[in-house]
Amino acid sequence: MPTHPDFEALYRDVIPSVVSVYVGGRRRLGGAGSAFVYDDRHLVTNEHVSRLADASDAGRVELRFADGSWRVGEVVGADAYTDLAVVAVDDLPEDAVALPLATENPTPGRSVAALGNPLGLDGSISAGIVSGSNRSLPTSNGFAIPDVVQTDAPINPGNSGGPLVGFAAEDPDGDDAEFAYEVVGVNRAKQGDNIGFAVSPVIASRILPALVADGHYRHSYLRARTLDVTPTVAEANDLDAPHGVLIVDAVGPDGDEGFLHGCRGTTDYRGTEVPVGGDVLVAIEGNPVRTHEELMRYLITETRPGEPVAVGIVREGDPLTLVVELDERPVVDRDDRSEGDGGSRIPVE
Repeated sequence: MPTHPDFEALYRDVIPSVVSVYVGGRRRLGGAGSAFVYDDRHLVTNEHVSRLADASDAGRVELRFADGSWRVGEVVGADAYTDLAVVAVDDLPEDAVALPLATENPTPGRSVAALGNPLGLDGSISAGIVSGSNRSLPTSNGFAIPDVVQTDAPINPGNSGGPLVGFAAEDPDGDDAEFAYEVVGVNRAKQGDNIGFAVSPVIASRILPALVADGHYRHSYLRARTLDVTPTVAEANDLDAPHGVLIVDAVGPDGDEGFLHGCRGTTDYRGTEVPVGGDVLVAIEGNPVRTHEELMRYLITETRPGEPVAVGIVREGDPLTLVVELDERPVVDRDDRSEGDGGSRIPVE
């Protein structure tokens, strides 16, 4: 990576692969969002952008490329749980090449640029650094996207679905990478004046191939709601240390009590209402689980519905290992949700 990032060169080389997305048959202020070229026939955008297209014209979107040319695309795959979608489009402009996804998540301090269509302003770039990692971002369906990349590069309405781009690293032999840049996140949301968020490349790499091939992604499901074991939660539950996630409630596939035991109720502990009495999940397939984000990341990137997994728990002070068969998370009704992001404060696995 250059000592002083050459954002002029990055813009020149990457912008032909960045697309402005419009819906509803007219170019309006703010448009719908942005997208970028994923392969020779597909673009990547956000699910909440594609949902506007579904509501407007059965998945039809109008796409404006950096050379000024227009194409019409069709939403062919979407995943509400990670806010990712793919759009099929024929006859891409010659210089609109696929942007490679990074194989690892970026670390804080890395220089990045957000490209897209903020506020309807085609061909925009903003620069900054990765300012945080391993974040969890709630969605409107009560799910929380794990592993989210945080950046101080300005992300505004219309940037959604565009790429967060970093300079590609050299390979182990010291040669330059095949392409000088890589996508280190799919821009999603702004929160506050200097904080934006993007879906991580590790999550995107897992989800996008399924969206291209099948139109949807099958998410693993523990059928449990969890709460991070903070010091307050640990003390209220007489736990030795703040570690793992507390099972607030859990049900089996038929609605009966599942293998995991949920909390018996709540208690007022130092002025805070805290769930008590449930199992504490501390490991999955031998991998430590310290937070909800770690559990969700493992479920998304390492498991499939129907697979048995070994989970390590603490139940009434005793360590146990249970084998749980993962269910498939129900598909979200794309027409029966609000536009804004919200979500429960206790994430659902």
